[in-house]
Amino acid sequence: MKLTLWGVRGSIPVPGPDTVRYGGNTACLEIRYGPDDKLLIVDAGSGIKPLGDKIVREDLSKGPVQAKLFLSHTHWDHIIGFPFFVPNFIPGTELAIYSPVNYEERSVEEILGIQLSYQYFPVRQSELSATISYHSLRADEILDLGDGMTIRTKLLNHPVTTFGYRFEYEGRSIVTLFDHEPFRNVFPTNPDDDGYDEAAAQEGEAVAVEQNDGIREFYRDADVVLHDAQYTQAEYDSRFTGWGHSTYEWAIKEAHRARVQNLYFFHHDPLRSDDQLDEMLADYRKKIGGQTTMRIEMAREGDVIEPAQIKGATSSV
Repeated sequence: MKLTLWGVRGSIPVPGPDTVRYGGNTACLEIRYGPDDKLLIVDAGSGIKPLGDKIVREDLSKGPVQAKLFLSHTHWDHIIGFPFFVPNFIPGTELAIYSPVNYEERSVEEILGIQLSYQYFPVRQSELSATISYHSLRADEILDLGDGMTIRTKLLNHPVTTFGYRFEYEGRSIVTLFDHEPFRNVFPTNPDDDGYDEAAAQEGEAVAVEQNDGIREFYRDADVVLHDAQYTQAEYDSRFTGWGHSTYEWAIKEAHRARVQNLYFFHHDPLRSDDQLDEMLADYRKKIGGQTTMRIEMAREGDVIEPAQIKGATSSV
């Protein structure tokens, strides 16, 4: 199993001299596996455009493109590249799109169709040459592709229905966990606060603990975890609680407890420069030095990660 990162930024693409090293494209991952080099894609942020170009360049001569696209959710930065995915315009392409069950007004098929309307794009959904099928997934589902690859789903904490995915093949595992923030008690916990209810406060705390435990178990012992880390803890506490994104500190703590071998910080804040990301990574490595054997990295556009070859050791916790 081989993972290639095509987009690692959050919120909006940020091309320019300050983002050259880590990349400015939004979320898109490529997973290849098996003797036939089967293709899975996670999210259709702006990074799916260069991925599509590479597929046309290197794969099309081998036969029609067949791929499965797993959407974490439909916020703009995770689907913005879909209309520019070149295999959609090539006859013979077969694309299966998997996404969380949408309990809101529109299905994912309808949402992507809105993108592909004349108000926003010159080609309509019905005019695409690819054969596209849509498949809804539920939380805590296990999808067996019948070729040794299984995909598990997990409901994350974000302002729209969002899934994390765990890809397992031949004893190796890759987990995506974006966009997500820790579950927290939403009820007042101070007896002096208006609306305080002791029973509700206790129940809210228990539910938050249970949900966070479930997320940790979802990626326990994973070889590679790509974890949302858009904010520092200070930023989160002061301004961004409830925005649906995690902190570096939370990602490190929880991944260490889950015995993750290799943790990649993902969904970089669009305002962070490459130099800032370098400094932050060095700082966090220094802070955790000697406390864990887990390897931590900033996700970098263009990185190729093979779980069977990268070094990493299980935490002692």
